[in-house]
Amino acid sequence: MSLLLICLFAGQAQAQDDLLSLIEEETPEETVYATAGFKSTRVINGHSFENTAGGVLDVRISHRFGYLNSGAYNLWGLDNATIRIGADYGITDWLMIGLGRSSVGKTYDGFAKWKFLRQSSGARSMPLSAALVSTIALETLKWAEPERENYFSSRLSYTHQLILGRKFSESFSLQLMPTLVHRNLIPTEQQAHDVLVMGAALRQKLSKRVALNAEYFYVLPDQLEPLYRNSFSLGFDIETGGHVFQLHFTNSTAMIERGFITQTTGNWLDGDIHFGFNISRVFTIRE
Repeated sequence: MSLLLICLFAGQAQAQDDLLSLIEEETPEETVYATAGFKSTRVINGHSFENTAGGVLDVRISHRFGYLNSGAYNLWGLDNATIRIGADYGITDWLMIGLGRSSVGKTYDGFAKWKFLRQSSGARSMPLSAALVSTIALETLKWAEPERENYFSSRLSYTHQLILGRKFSESFSLQLMPTLVHRNLIPTEQQAHDVLVMGAALRQKLSKRVALNAEYFYVLPDQLEPLYRNSFSLGFDIETGGHVFQLHFTNSTAMIERGFITQTTGNWLDGDIHFGFNISRVFTIRE
């Protein structure tokens, strides 16, 4: 009798194990999304493939001092400065908008950024993140020749950019940025209204709180005059109390796409390098 009871209990236990294994097999695998490929929505001057979270307002101040080679009289550029103040808002986790005002050209700018792919593994595998960025900029400098007929549309420029990026490891991320800049008014006939550019950016983590960022924008030939150069920037992200403080060096004075892509004149080899920083403060507007 005891032997019979033992066999019955053993059979029930085996049946339960079989049922549990079936349940586990039918349970779908979770989707794990990659996070913090870059610690900010900006690499240095340009956008990263990260977005401001839905319901979050990010108030940003970007600052560029003068050229380091301006010498001791100008305190190696610290006596001169350009600035952009802006605010970015996450409508959803996938869509953000922003407005800003730069001292360079007394320019107002606005943008929309749609992150339509997000790198993930597990149940849903996606090898990269992808975003589209469209911007509009309005320059408000006084007309150089006010006596002639000037058009409001001449003050406008537009940028459209595709960002393709991947976080390869906890320490390294890379993105490519094919870009089109359109300028309604161009300085000379030797320049193009539509400027095609290929950008690249990377992030390499150096320690728990410090990362190295770099970005480069290559303008395809025969679109700008020879005096203009490709924008190249190096910087450091420093995480402090939940915020990211960005310090960097760049040969670009402007901080919006039209400026740093088509108007950069600084030469790194000659010391035409700006020291600068980006700081931001986030506010949760909507839970």
